[in-house]
Amino acid sequence: MNTVKAEVRSLIDKLPDECTFEDVQYHLFVAEKIQRGIDRANTEGTISQKDVERKFGKWTSQ
Repeated sequence: MNTVKAEVRSLIDKLPDECTFEDVQYHLFVAEKIQRGIDRANTEGTISQKDVERKFGKWTSQ
């Protein structure tokens, strides 16, 4: 399993040499949000595409 430091190094290595601190912060922010979403899906579960479509269908058919 990758450590956070290893993941950050990998992310920084993928950015162009001309990136700014703001670019780095943005990519770290996005990576954190994605990881939180994955963690939440693992702990709380997910719903199927069909269930989502069914729920949205109820809202949009009114």
